[in-house]
Amino acid sequence: MNLRALLNDRFSQAFEKATGEALSPQIQLSGKPEFGDYQANGAMAAAKALQRKPRDIAEQVVAAAEVDDLAAKLEVAGPGFINVHLKPEFLSQALADAPIATATEAQRVVVDYSSPNLAKDMHVGHLRSTIIGDAIVRILEALGHDVIRQNHVGDWGTQFGMLIVYLDESGEDSRELADLETFYRASKQRFDSDKAFAERARQRVVALQAGEPETRALWQRFIEISLSHCQETYDRLGVTLTRDDVMAESAYNDDLPGVVADLKARDLLTTSDGAQCVFLDEFTGKDGKPQPLIVQKSDGGYLYATTDLAAVRYRVRTLDADRALYSTDARQAFHFRQIFAVAAAAGFTGNRISLEHQPFGAMLGRDGK
Repeated sequence: MNLRALLNDRFSQAFEKATGEALSPQIQLSGKPEFGDYQANGAMAAAKALQRKPRDIAEQVVAAAEVDDLAAKLEVAGPGFINVHLKPEFLSQALADAPIATATEAQRVVVDYSSPNLAKDMHVGHLRSTIIGDAIVRILEALGHDVIRQNHVGDWGTQFGMLIVYLDESGEDSRELADLETFYRASKQRFDSDKAFAERARQRVVALQAGEPETRALWQRFIEISLSHCQETYDRLGVTLTRDDVMAESAYNDDLPGVVADLKARDLLTTSDGAQCVFLDEFTGKDGKPQPLIVQKSDGGYLYATTDLAAVRYRVRTLDADRALYSTDARQAFHFRQIFAVAAAAGFTGNRISLEHQPFGAMLGRDGK
């Protein structure tokens, strides 16, 4: 269905009925949601030809228009614009009836979305990624592509070191996500105010990454509590993600030394303040100095960047993907530009996968934060 053509036909009849002249209704998409879905702006031109007030013509056109089957509301705005608010049920049926032209060449597409940080409740950014990502996978599947959902949950960061050390030293226990949230906030306060606590937390992350049994056991308990809560949220929203789609940061742990070794073999690593970094000429700061991508800290720990590089390799070598789409907020745009560039320089992409960041904006409060 050509919706613009349908509206043009209906409003052409209405203009002729209202004025006795065959006039163009000038149908166009509305510039803002409050102005409806479409606008019929022909009254302005008709007023000049008929020597009448455009608003009078617009009101007569609205009275003559036979659009009850597709429009919820018509309203005259300004000097004579006609705002057309379509019925949701009409749009729904139009979409249901529309034929879908499937892709001429199906691709294997990884969609990386939702990606909550475990041990904490999902915030609005995770919910936006979840909904946008799920819409994308449904569209791609409808087009005939082989879609692989990847929920790259954050289960391997500093928050776990803080939480584990706090619970160890306080003797507190956790059974629900609400408990973890409370303990996380308390541990974050300690982390920000107590340098010794912060250092112990960082060392516990290193122990976690090294596989220390007691640390791993506590961590696994937190993960189960958090993932159960995430799945309840997905089920409530009707999102198609399941536990089988979880490919957490921790899943790449064994590959992280190999990532660093391969970067070193390509002569891409530079030691800076004890950390292993990649400097590419295309990434500079406002001061003109190169901006590093840090892949291993001075204490031997790895970062999100290292895990993201490992994920690229996995998606190329194991999943054999043609495309990988990343749904995150726009503030991570620079991070992903660096990741994609370093992955290409290191040969991880195999010169075949298309890596695409699909950013969305942030929800701001009245204070702009």
